[in-house]
Amino acid sequence: MRRLTPTGEFIYTYAYHDDEKELCHMEMRAFFGRDTEEKIIKSARDIAPNRSPFIKEQLEVLFEAAELSGILKQAAGVDMETATFKVIFPKINGLALEDKVDYLEKRNIERQIGAVITGRADVHSPDVTFGLIPFGGRWYFGKSRQSESIWFKHQQKPREYSTALSTKVARAVANIAVPNPAGIKAIDPCCGIGTVLVEALSMGIDIVGRDINPLVVEGSRENIAHFGLTGKVHLGPIADITQQYDVAIIDMPYNLYTHATPEEQQDILNHARPFTEKLLVVTIQTIDHMIDQAGFTITDRCIAKKGLFLREILVCERTDERTAPVKEFQEV
Repeated sequence: MRRLTPTGEFIYTYAYHDDEKELCHMEMRAFFGRDTEEKIIKSARDIAPNRSPFIKEQLEVLFEAAELSGILKQAAGVDMETATFKVIFPKINGLALEDKVDYLEKRNIERQIGAVITGRADVHSPDVTFGLIPFGGRWYFGKSRQSESIWFKHQQKPREYSTALSTKVARAVANIAVPNPAGIKAIDPCCGIGTVLVEALSMGIDIVGRDINPLVVEGSRENIAHFGLTGKVHLGPIADITQQYDVAIIDMPYNLYTHATPEEQQDILNHARPFTEKLLVVTIQTIDHMIDQAGFTITDRCIAKKGLFLREILVCERTDERTAPVKEFQEV
């Protein structure tokens, strides 16, 4: 196939339920620095679509045009040589009205583009899948990568308990905590059964686990090994951590295995401060005052829903005491 030069831009399409919107948008902000009400976003960041539990497709843009005729003209210069191809026009929910195209017109456009590309089409097992997306009043054509729901395969663990995060939420949490894994060292110091660890390790995130309960440490190790992953899980309290990490993920203990009192929760947060500058906390209670007391500032937040069960996800940065704002108090 004659080499096609990408533009350096990517378009991502999304799918999520209404009760997942906050979590999805928080993950968007972590990846791209912004979110959108439309279920589509364009960015220069290359995110593997399998990472997100909400991304449906990534389009690596090869060329764009104001009109479809401009796409057809440029597609006519594509020579696949011996490689096979197909062209898809994906279904996208949430498009602006001016970007919507009906089903029959989509199929017609796919045929038009396929007809001008030099090469052999194969709709079943192509070497290359091209995608076409209208967005923001323009047309974009590029290589399409469909997402695979890896998190779904992790639902069946040999060891689990009912109050653990769902694999879908755990994967989003790992992404929010570590949107760019290169050079980042992470820790889950209250890892429980290892749901976050499995998702993070499966995405190549450098993370270690820790817990004070030997039973859940054993279960976490078993779950990691079950999916063919490699990761360390240590037994011990958070107070014993001496190594520095770029980010810590703490799902506050609250279940029958490792219940923590408010005082113990405060201790967990206090002990996290010396070894990490960034903290992601999952909690079922409002703990803003604890975060502040531990020396962290909340920079982003959302609510993650599991039926009627609500969790708050907080992204926190360690407060620099030298530049921390002075609190003002009203006179009584």
